[in-house]
Amino acid sequence: MSTPSATQPSTLARIGEGLLWLLPPRFRTDIPVVPVVRLSGIIGVSTPLRPGLMLSTIARTLDRAFSVRNARAVALLINSPGGSPAQSHLIYRRIRDLAAEKNLSVIAFIEDVGASGGYMLACAADEIVCDPYSIVGSIGVVGGTFGFDKLMDKLGIERRLYTSGERKAMLDPFLPEKAEDVKRYKAIQKDIHELFIALVKESRGGKLNGADKSLFSGEFWTAHKAIELGLADKLGDLRSTLRARFGEKVRTPLISYERGLFGRQKPGISLADVAARPGLTDELLSTLEARALWGRFGF
Repeated sequence: MSTPSATQPSTLARIGEGLLWLLPPRFRTDIPVVPVVRLSGIIGVSTPLRPGLMLSTIARTLDRAFSVRNARAVALLINSPGGSPAQSHLIYRRIRDLAAEKNLSVIAFIEDVGASGGYMLACAADEIVCDPYSIVGSIGVVGGTFGFDKLMDKLGIERRLYTSGERKAMLDPFLPEKAEDVKRYKAIQKDIHELFIALVKESRGGKLNGADKSLFSGEFWTAHKAIELGLADKLGDLRSTLRARFGEKVRTPLISYERGLFGRQKPGISLADVAARPGLTDELLSTLEARALWGRFGF
């Protein structure tokens, strides 16, 4: 009875390698893969035709990206002026948890803007890459409202508000502003700002190169200055950076949002939803708020 030659396994392996080119690229184990997730828009603010960037809208996309077979890393394409601090942190935390669970590095690529909550998302990456024209930073907290009480007096409109709890109507835009309410609101902002600062310091570590007073003043910079301050790592773009690191054949599939039966992003609302909703004014105000956030950075 004959026994297999010692050279047979290696011969079969070489034959298998030679036939790899017949497989579609997504099934080949010899081609590196870096899935790409786009994190774009206002965080936590919804407009009539586009839901805001929230954990609920991006969680499944992130899960899919970190589950791609043969992934060498995950790339984040970030273009956001910020928004909700809570939603920013929830997305940040999910990215860091998945990176640890799957043992994958994360590379963030900032496009137009990675500021405020958008910069917090970038901090979820192990490396931050910017375009020379990118706007980076704005590590601070901002909030605001309108005051209509004087207009109501002129129009002879009386505000009737019934609450249980002495602070329940704090900073109501239809009532005169109270100094103690402003003080309380600024204290909340200070708490959030301190948490943001701690997150940046933890994420960027010894890379930071500047005085806290400047870094965390809420100021924002172009990419070159951000790199000098240690808020970002290098200039570049997704295609050239990933090719230089993983080879010319690297695959960069975009892991897109899930779509419904008729191609609409889930979750979200349709034109019919808008027509049926009584809170159209709130939707329009959300749109104005989104434009104001982008406008701070010239977009």
